[in-house]
This record gives sequence, C-alpha cells and structure tokens, in this order.
Amino acid sequence: MKVTEVLLEPFLPFCRRFLPSRLAGLSLALLKSTALEAAILAGHLLLYPTGLTPERRPAVPPAEPDGTARLPVRAAPPVVLLHGFIDNRSVFVLLRRTLAQHGGQRVESLNYSPLTCDIRTAAELLGRHVEEICERTGSGRVDIVGHSLGGLIARYYVQRLGGDLRVRTLVTLGTPHSGTRVAPLADAHPIVRQMRPGSPVIEELARPAPGCRTRFVSFWSELDSLMEPVETARVDHPDLLATNVRVTGVGHLALPVHPAIATGIRQALDETHPEERIAGGLTVA
Repeated sequence: MKVTEVLLEPFLPFCRRFLPSRLAGLSLALLKSTALEAAILAGHLLLYPTGLTPERRPAVPPAEPDGTARLPVRAAPPVVLLHGFIDNRSVFVLLRRTLAQHGGQRVESLNYSPLTCDIRTAAELLGRHVEEICERTGSGRVDIVGHSLGGLIARYYVQRLGGDLRVRTLVTLGTPHSGTRVAPLADAHPIVRQMRPGSPVIEELARPAPGCRTRFVSFWSELDSLMEPVETARVDHPDLLATNVRVTGVGHLALPVHPAIATGIRQALDETHPEERIAGGLTVA
C-alpha cells in the first residue's frame, strides 16, 4: 500500500482542497484502489502465460518406514483454488504460497477452459476434479476458494449438484451471488448472461437449499467495479450458513492478491466459526 500512496502523493493536496472532506476521502480511496488494480493487472498479464497449462499434481508422499519419526501434519482438507472469467490459475500465485506456508495443508489450483459457456457444465467438471482429489489424497472433503466466476461455479456445485457432501468451506472473493449488471455489452458471451440478475442460474441458486452442509465465507468490497451493485458479492440465502466479510480499500483484482485478505482467508479455513474473528469487516488500505 505504500507504493500507491507515493504515486498519489502529488494529488492529495488538490483533492483535499477542492473536494468536501467525505467525498475527498472516498475519492482518495478510489484513486488508491484504481492505482493498485492497475499495478496488479500489469503483473498478472506478465504471469498469465505461466498459468495456461494444468498444474502438475503433487504425488502422495510414500509411507515412512517403521521407526522413522514423521513431522506432524495438520488434519485439514485440501484447498482447491478456482479462478474467475477469462483467467487461469496464475492469479493465485501469492495466495497459494501463503496458504501452503502458513496453513500446512495441500493446495491445488484448477483451470477451466476460457471457452466455457455454461456455469452448470463447469460445476460438473469441478465435481469430477474434487472426486479425483479426494481419491488421490484420501481426504473425504475439500475447501474451495473461488474468485469471481469461480466462486459462482463452486456455489452451483455445492448447492445444486450435491457438492456439499465434499466441500467443507467455500470462500468466495468478489463473486456475483445475486448477479451483476456491469458491462451490458458483454452479454454477447453466454456465461456473462448467466451472471446477470434474474438469469436461470441465479434463480436456481435462490431456490431453497435445506440441510446444506457447506459453510460459506464471502469477501466483498465496496470498491469492486465489477459488482453492480457491490452487495451482490454477499451470500444472502436463508438456508445457507454464510459469513459476509466487507473489505475496505481494494478492488476486484486485488481480492485474491492482497496479503490482508489472504490472512482473512486463512482464518476462514482454520476456524470452526470464522465469523468470530472476521465478520466485523476487513480494512486493507
């Protein structure tokens, strides 16, 4: 955050002088967020080619010989990272490293094709991946972290395809749970139309889901320019156990990258009741 403050320093006196204090505060936060988004976008474009190929699956460690001491391992489910629209697993480079270093559990990133045109089909493919991961690791459940569209795909799997049997916790980052109205011209793509308010997919997710076993933790930002309205990134469903975490000071692209949010995600995956620590909101700028 110090970098954005330095970049914007010449403009701060101007903003404070000519704008009302409340509007100036909002404008400064928006300027900082926009500068951070631009920096993240530039970095992500450089990393994007590295995420085009599928991730190499780690081998299950062999059993230790009798009498050999074994380091303690946390009894935590594997974490599955699922990217957003027209993106790939490279968006999770920093988050993956943080979770692997501090969480101690296995972390895997999945790619789905940028040509995917149906959320339901992508959710079915996710289900097959989850089954393969559970079989390979011997774990009965997984945790999922989904950014933007990835969170919506994961929610459809959990809520409509029986994935709550496999998914312990679903963390979503800037996911249009109630549909987003941003960029009407993008409706030429069928999957964008499925992310609109009132679409058949959004209506399916609004249907009753009694007995859903999965915990939901949604991170939503007041400066998320791809969520219209911004509250659409909240999980508001009477049958779902959901915690909504309001994030202050970052935009859409920063959600899977910012270290403070990564800390919040770790807490959400570690705590039986994550709302005890993070429900009050998260300020990162």
